[in-house]
Amino acid sequence: MVTPEQVREALKECFDPEIPVNIVDLGLIYDIKVSPEDEVHITMTLTTPGCGMAQQIAYQAKDKAKSVPGVKDAKVSVVWEPPWDASKMSDEARKKLGMA
Repeated sequence: MVTPEQVREALKECFDPEIPVNIVDLGLIYDIKVSPEDEVHITMTLTTPGCGMAQQIAYQAKDKAKSVPGVKDAKVSVVWEPPWDASKMSDEARKKLGMA
């Protein structure tokens, strides 16, 4: 059975092209659910609603989730509530961006 942790690890390979930090450490991943049929549903946001890379980042997240052994399918929902802010970033991301 696929676990949300496995998917989360795979998503650490996804990056916003404008920010040198992965989408997990940026705090963009709000939820990962895995069904009994090993279908993954990711709820995520972006740093701003006007992000020009929104579609590319969502596709990249879907592809990385589908690359996890055992995943049958993946869906990504981009949401705007709650809005993203810098407090959602990991300590490592803050350090990398010079915010710590």
